[in-house]
Amino acid sequence: MKDNTPTPSGRLDPRLDPAASPALDPAEDTDEPAFEWMKPAPAARAAEREGAPGAASASAARPAAGAAANTAAGSAAAQPESRADRKAAEAAAAGNAETDPHAEANPDREPGRNAPSGQDDGLGRKSGTRQPAGSSAMGTHYSEPLPTSALQVRPPEEEVERRNAEREQAARAKPVLPRFLQVLLAIFYPVILMVLAVRAVTSPLFLWVEYHRPGFPGDGYGFNADDRMTYGSYAVDYLSNWSGPRYLGELVNRSGEKLFKDGEVSHMADVKLVFLSAFGAGALLILISIIAIIYLRRRTPGGVRRGLFAGSVVTLVLIIGLGTLAALGWQQFFTEFHRIFFAAGSWTFALEDTLIRLFPGQFWIDAGLVIAALVLITAVVTLILTWPTRRRRGLAPARKGRKGDVGDGEEKDDAHDAPESGTSTARPVNL
Repeated sequence: MKDNTPTPSGRLDPRLDPAASPALDPAEDTDEPAFEWMKPAPAARAAEREGAPGAASASAARPAAGAAANTAAGSAAAQPESRADRKAAEAAAAGNAETDPHAEANPDREPGRNAPSGQDDGLGRKSGTRQPAGSSAMGTHYSEPLPTSALQVRPPEEEVERRNAEREQAARAKPVLPRFLQVLLAIFYPVILMVLAVRAVTSPLFLWVEYHRPGFPGDGYGFNADDRMTYGSYAVDYLSNWSGPRYLGELVNRSGEKLFKDGEVSHMADVKLVFLSAFGAGALLILISIIAIIYLRRRTPGGVRRGLFAGSVVTLVLIIGLGTLAALGWQQFFTEFHRIFFAAGSWTFALEDTLIRLFPGQFWIDAGLVIAALVLITAVVTLILTWPTRRRRGLAPARKGRKGDVGDGEEKDDAHDAPESGTSTARPVNL
C-alpha cells in the first residue's frame, strides 16, 4: 500500500528532510568487507600486516582457485547415483587427504581442497604435484560391475525369434488328454442313449401300453390281452435277470403243455446274452463318461459342452440314417439286424409259436419307433442346451446395427467385438 496523501504547505517532504535521513559520513567508511566470505584468510592478513607485497596477490588468487577446485570436486561427488559412484567418491576423498600434507597444519582450509600445482599455499611454499597413478585432478575413478549386469546382455536375434516362436506355439497348443476325453464323450453319447432307450422298451410298462393300445393286432390262437401280459412279462423279465433257461423252459399254459419250445428258449438265451452285454457295456461307458465329465469340468472350461454337442450331432446323424433305412425297407432292415447278432436259422419261427404270438411284427415296429423317438428327442434337447452361443463361448454379446444398414452394422459389430473379446468379463459356462 502506498501513501499518496499530498504534503501540506509549509511542511517539508520527509523524503527531502535532511534531519530525517542524515547524509552518510564518508569518514566512517572503513575497508572492512561487508561479508565473511570476502574476508581474506588469516595467513593472508598476517602477510599483509608484515608488508609482504606478493602475499596479497597470492591470497587473492588462492580463494578463487580453491573455489574452482571445490566446485569441480563438488559437482563430481554430488549425490552419486549408484554404489560404484559412491565408492569412487570415497576413494577420491581418501586420495585427496593423503596428497594434502598441509591439511592439518592449515585448519582454515576446507577438507578436500588442494592448492593447484606450482602455486603458493599461503606459507610461502610451493605445493607439489604428487598424485597416485591412475588418478586425475577430480579423484580416482573406481567402477564395480553390478550383480545384474549379465541380465542386460541381449541374446542374438535368432535366439530371440526362436524363443518367441516356441512361446507362441506353447500358448496355442492344447493338452491332449482333454481333447481325447471330448472325443470319447462324443462317441459314447449315442451308444449310451441307444442302450437306455432299449432298456426303456424292454419293460412291463411298454408291454402294457402295447397290448392295450387301440389297433394292436390280436392273437388268432386264443391269447387275450391278460394272457399276453402275463406270459410276455416272463419273457421280458428273463432278459434282465440272472436265471437260466429253466425260467422259460418250465412254463406251461392252461392246458399243461410247455409254453415255449426248446428252439424258442435257446433263442431267448441268445437274446439275453446280447442284452446283458449291451447293458454292461452301457454301464461301463456311463462310468467312463462321468469320469471324463468331472475331469473336463475341473480342467477345461467348456469341454463338457463341446463333447456333448459333438455327441448329439453324431447321434442325430445315426438316427436319421438308421431311420431312413428302416423306412425304406423294414423287413430287410429287421433281417439284417438279426443276422448280425444271431446265427442263421435260430431266430425264425412259425406263426403259432409263442414268441410270434406274444411279439408280432407290429410290436417290433412300435418298439423301433419308440427307441428312435426317445433317442431323437434327447439328442435334440442336448443339442439346444449345448449350442455354442456367444455367451457360452465367453464372448461379448453382438451389437445390433441400425435398420437398413444390416451389412454395415454387422461389419461394425465385428470390428467392435474383436478388441472386446479379449477383455470381456463374461465367463464360459461349464457344462
